[in-house]
Amino acid sequence: MKAHLHRHYRFSASHRLHSAQMSDAGNEATYGKCNNPHGHGHNYVLEVTVSGQVDENGMVCNLVDLDECVQREIVTRFDLENLNMRPEFADCVPTTENLCTVIFDLLNQDILKRKFTQAHLERVRLEETMMNSFEYDGN
Repeated sequence: MKAHLHRHYRFSASHRLHSAQMSDAGNEATYGKCNNPHGHGHNYVLEVTVSGQVDENGMVCNLVDLDECVQREIVTRFDLENLNMRPEFADCVPTTENLCTVIFDLLNQDILKRKFTQAHLERVRLEETMMNSFEYDGN
């Protein structure tokens, strides 16, 4: 029997949406108030979805293992950070879309090399505000 597990996590981070390839006017036109030179912050809600066969313990994966993975790979890395200063965004603007893909890739690498033999990372969903959320499934 295959099942999906959805787990929520929270972290706070700041960013400034600004591309070095565009002029100041172009950045302001593209990113609006999110181009504020001092940046701005969000209280992100991350939903991680894994799927797999239900094991002999009745689980897709052990929640303790999943929580440790997300805490280590995502929360401790990004919580209370300025995303513009993170090496993951050295070559791209730290939009929430880009953050979503970075999170997926980090989790997928960790899940593939650790105890998650049955579980497969389906997608990550990142809520930036009550009005904005983004999903990425690796495609």
